[in-house]
Amino acid sequence: MFPTHRPRRLRANPQLRRMVRETIVTTSDLIYPLFAVPGEAIAQEVRSMPGVYQLSIDKIVEEAKEVYDLGIPAIILFGIPADKDTDATGAWHECGMVQKAATAVKEAVPDLIVIVDTCLCEYTSHGHCGYLQVGDLSGRVLNDPTLELLKKTAVSQAKAGADIIAPSGMMDGFVQAIRQGLDEAGFQDLPILSYAAKYASAYYGPFRDAADSAPQFGDRRTYQMDPGNAREALKEIELDIAEGADMLMVKPALAYMDIIWRVKEATNLPVAAYNVSGEYSMVKAAALNGWIDEEKVVMETMTSFKRAGADLILTYHAKDIARWLGA
Repeated sequence: MFPTHRPRRLRANPQLRRMVRETIVTTSDLIYPLFAVPGEAIAQEVRSMPGVYQLSIDKIVEEAKEVYDLGIPAIILFGIPADKDTDATGAWHECGMVQKAATAVKEAVPDLIVIVDTCLCEYTSHGHCGYLQVGDLSGRVLNDPTLELLKKTAVSQAKAGADIIAPSGMMDGFVQAIRQGLDEAGFQDLPILSYAAKYASAYYGPFRDAADSAPQFGDRRTYQMDPGNAREALKEIELDIAEGADMLMVKPALAYMDIIWRVKEATNLPVAAYNVSGEYSMVKAAALNGWIDEEKVVMETMTSFKRAGADLILTYHAKDIARWLGA
C-alpha cells in the first residue's frame, strides 16, 4: 500500500484541503437564541454568559436586524415575564413577552424566521414546565393537564406571527396536542420543531440565569431524559414523528453527538442540535482567560455537530460564527 497510497497528498495546501473538505459550516445552519424582557432600552448581560443579553423588545428588534444582515436565517425567542403564576399566564397571553417580541420582529424583519420556545418553566412561579400536584415538592409535572396549557401557548404564539413552534417541555404527547391545537386554529402549515431528545443536563445552568427559570424545588428528571439513555432517545423521536413533528432537536449537543448521529440515522427529518449555555460559557471562560483560541475551538465544535448529523445548530456563538465565515 505505502508508498502508493499517500493520504497527505490531499492535505498539501489550504486550497486543496478546502476542495476535499467533507463537512462545511455555513450561516444557513445557524439559529440564534434571544431573551425578551419587559421595559425599554434594556440590554442586561447575563452574568454567566459573557456576550449574551436579556433584551427589551426594542433591543430585540435591533438584534434581529443585525442577525439578518449577518446572513443568519433564524432566531429562537425565550421570554422572561414581569410576573409569574401557577397557570403560566405569561406563556399563552396575547401580551406575553414572546408574543410581543415575535410580532415586533416580524414587522421589522419579515424575512427572518422566528422560532418560539413553547414551554412554561419561565412563566410558572415554581419554575417547572407545567401544572404540579398541589403539595408535591418533587417536581413531578401533571402531564395531561399541562398539554392544554401548551396547546394554548402554541396557538397564541402562532397568532403573534411565529414561523416555527418549538415545544421543549418533554411532556408525553405534547407534539400531538400542539399539532391538534394549531390545526384547529387554522395554522395547519405551521411547522413544529420538537425538542425530541432533551436530557436532564448539568449544562443548562447558565441558561437558568438567562431565562430566570431555575426550579424552586425538586428537579426536572421526571420529564427530561436520563443522560445515560440512548435507546430512549430513539423511542422519543419515533413518538414525536408519529405525532406530527416536522423537525427534531437533540439537546444538549456537545456531550450528545452520539445521540445526534443515532437520530439522524433513524429519520429523514431535519435534525437540530442545541449548543447549550454551559457549552457556550465553558468556551467563553477559557477564551477570556487566554487558554484557547475561541474562533478555532468554536468552528471545530460546529463542524463536529454537522459531522455528527446536525442540519441546524442553535448556538449563542451564531453572530461570531457569521462574522468569522464572512471574514
